[in-house]
Amino acid sequence: MSILERIGSLATYYSKVRARYLTERTVRALPFEIQKDIGWPDIQTKCLPHGCRAGAN
Repeated sequence: MSILERIGSLATYYSKVRARYLTERTVRALPFEIQKDIGWPDIQTKCLPHGCRAGAN
């Protein structure tokens, strides 16, 4: 893998992580009732690859 390919893949990864962060921040800013309607609390209690967590952090 060349250095330019690696930089491109890192930029793509950063872009995806940033988009997810902005989406989560937007959803957490919604009233709790709307979060509940779209199933957001259920998503927060699922197990992640590095372990399980409950609740919002």
